[in-house]
Amino acid sequence: MKTQIEQARQGILTPQMTAVAADEQVSPEYVRQMVAEGKIVIPGNHSRKPRAVGIGKGLRTKVNASIGTSSDIVDYEAEVRKARAAQEAGADTLMELSVGGDLDRVRREVIAAVDLPVGNVPLYQAFCEAARRYGDPNKLDPEMLFDLIEKQCEDGMAFMAVHCGINLYTIERLRKQGYRYGGLVSKGGVSMVAWMMANGRENPLYEQFDRVTSILKKYDTVLSLGNGLRAGAIHDSSDRAQIQELLINCELAELGRDMGCQMLVEGPGHVPLDEVEGNIQLQKRMSGGAPYYMLGPISTDVAPGFDHITAAIGAAQSSRFGADLICYITPAEHLALPNEEDVRQGVKAAKIAAYIGDMNKYPERGRERDREMSKARRDLDWQKQFDLALYPEDARAIRASRTPEDEATCTMCGDFCASRGAGKLFAADLRGDKV
Repeated sequence: MKTQIEQARQGILTPQMTAVAADEQVSPEYVRQMVAEGKIVIPGNHSRKPRAVGIGKGLRTKVNASIGTSSDIVDYEAEVRKARAAQEAGADTLMELSVGGDLDRVRREVIAAVDLPVGNVPLYQAFCEAARRYGDPNKLDPEMLFDLIEKQCEDGMAFMAVHCGINLYTIERLRKQGYRYGGLVSKGGVSMVAWMMANGRENPLYEQFDRVTSILKKYDTVLSLGNGLRAGAIHDSSDRAQIQELLINCELAELGRDMGCQMLVEGPGHVPLDEVEGNIQLQKRMSGGAPYYMLGPISTDVAPGFDHITAAIGAAQSSRFGADLICYITPAEHLALPNEEDVRQGVKAAKIAAYIGDMNKYPERGRERDREMSKARRDLDWQKQFDLALYPEDARAIRASRTPEDEATCTMCGDFCASRGAGKLFAADLRGDKV
């Protein structure tokens, strides 16, 4: 079967392209052309048809939610509940990133629980199984890794973060710069670096990139080029190791597209705001416009417990300057495994950030809703305000918890409601009455 990009290049308009066009209110031909050029991807799988979600140029910025077990907490039902909570809160895609318990079971149960495109990181299970089987993750057999990637694709993965851009050259850049303030923070990245150093071998995912691509292409699974050397501290942002990996991933994105595989490029995790625009410009230029998946980005290192906010600030900037997919961050980041409420809060913060970014990325079509909200507030039209809100039930619940005496106002101002006073003032002025 042909991939979305192969069909697009043949002039075929697929049902997925048509669905994306309708959802985004753009022409189907535009979507087909951008898919053909590798500037839009539609995560899916020949054996599982998830909801059609377009990611890339000219489309709304999408939000990914990540869930998964840890070695300390394994609760399969909780992961299913978190998956459903993420979808209900408005996540566009989901990543299942478990490292504890029966990894095949949790992956399959999460996929079955939602209709979102579901992604994962195959290195997680590969190193977990090597540790269980041999007592040492560095004894991982590359053949086992490739077999595992195929098995996960068979299960219906719509996209995969595969750490192909780490190689011996990038590790040498890390050594020569004197390592980092924040060290290495990607589980898959640090595991692959450790394997390479222990075995004195090149990364098999880089060395046999054509093999990785051919497996994912077989299922039309999007290959998301993992950011294994991403910065985990703003003082490490844009260092040589991170930029070297980004450049390699951009080259691989071009090669993968040429092979007929849909390609994403992943971006860094901790980035000060003054570096966001430059990072995105570099990725877009070097990759030929491949969709960019930003992990956060967290914009300061000193707000644990509120990193859904620090990331939302970075995400709004990223969306504004051209990022296409944002990975949410929850309040539990750096502290604990997220629970259901953390997932909800993380998705909502990221969705609001993406909306703000899109308002500025597409000002000609992204601000009408805000204008209508302004008029509804001016007119004290509460029902319309709720209808226009991104999360109306949350807004209703807050208002209901503090009911005003005068239902036209709220308890913030009460008798001193500026909107009500201004309405009376202007109405009198229009009638020619003395104020």
